[in-house]
Amino acid sequence: MDTSRTLLGLLEVEPNYGYELKQSYDRFFGGARPVAFGQVYATLARMARHGLIAALGSEAGGGPDRKRYVVTQPGRIALREWMSSPDDPEATVQSNLFAKTVIALLIGEDAQGLLDAQRSEHIGRMRALTREKQGAALARVLTIDHVLFHIEADLRWIDLTAARLTELRREVASR
Repeated sequence: MDTSRTLLGLLEVEPNYGYELKQSYDRFFGGARPVAFGQVYATLARMARHGLIAALGSEAGGGPDRKRYVVTQPGRIALREWMSSPDDPEATVQSNLFAKTVIALLIGEDAQGLLDAQRSEHIGRMRALTREKQGAALARVLTIDHVLFHIEADLRWIDLTAARLTELRREVASR
C-alpha cells in the first residue's frame, strides 16, 4: 500500500495533525500492522517538501509544537492521479515460494514437502482470517477477503506446481 498517498487521501477529508492521521490510518488500514508514528511524520515532512501538503500553522502542546496539515492543489492532483491509475496486479513475476521450490529441486531437497508445508500454513492462515471476520467492521471484512482471495490463488498455484513437480524437476536438472 502506498502510505504517502493514503495519508494524503486522509488529509483530503479534512486538515489534520500527524497523531490524528495515524489514528485514522490505523482504523481504516492498519489491521494487524499499524503504521509507525515515525513513518507518519517522515511521510508528512516529505510530502510538505514536495509541495503536496502545507502546514496550516502549529500549536503548542506538551511536547514539540503540533503542525496541522492541509492538502495543496498539487497534492489534490497527485491524489487524483494515484486514485485513477490501476495497480499492477503483481509487482514481481516470481515469488519466494517459487524460488524455494526451484532451489529445493536444485540442491536435492524435498520440494513436495516444502509445498505441503506451505499449503498447511496457508490453510491455517485462512482459518484464522475467517475467524477474524466474525463481528468485524465491513472495512476489515473486505480487507480480509482480499487477503483470502490471494491465499486461495497461492493454494491453486501450490496444487498446480505439485502436480507438475516431476516435469519441473526434469527441466531444472537439464539447465
